[in-house]
Amino acid sequence: MTDKREYRMEELARLAGITVRTLRFYRERKLLPPPRREGRIAWYDDHHLARLRTISALLDRGHTLNGIAELADAFDHGRDVGDLLGLGEPTEETPVRLTPEELADRFQGQDTPENLAAAMDLGYLGTDGDEIVHISRSLLDASTALVREGVPLAEVLAAGRRVRTHAEALAGLFTDLVLRHATEADLPRLRPLARSVVEAELSLALDRRLRKGEGEGQGA
Repeated sequence: MTDKREYRMEELARLAGITVRTLRFYRERKLLPPPRREGRIAWYDDHHLARLRTISALLDRGHTLNGIAELADAFDHGRDVGDLLGLGEPTEETPVRLTPEELADRFQGQDTPENLAAAMDLGYLGTDGDEIVHISRSLLDASTALVREGVPLAEVLAAGRRVRTHAEALAGLFTDLVLRHATEADLPRLRPLARSVVEAELSLALDRRLRKGEGEGQGA
């Protein structure tokens, strides 16, 4: 197994391509987690190096230090992804690992502390070491597409919360239906049927809404 590497301040700054003065400034701004102390010596590790490289990448993309500090704080206090997914729990969703700069790029600078807090509260985002993990590629791709279409991320997340309420009700309806006629062991096998029904009904509802809109437009 590879031993954990640690660095003195001067070596860390050199590896990150910054000056010691800049490193001290970042530490004062709480952009970095505290180092390990051994007497008067501060020891940094690869987590600190990864964070410094992320800060540089975000600065190159035009983010401010205030915004980066807010992102770092949300990142440091995010829930562990194991708590979100439930280790060993069945899921059809594929988690996506992201660096902070990849997250910022996806949401076009709308990765504000408020939006990050909302996403974490919903359980969309978690942390795993130096990475951010989104629990569902499908949800991430849909959210990214909506933001690129001009829908504010805050509204996407608010809609997600409302959809969550209806989805929980639908899941309960399907589970109760199955358990009246089968066993809990049958739920995973019959799960695709629930998705098919929901997707079909949503598609039909959108058809009705679109036809209604066209009718109102013609009558105007």
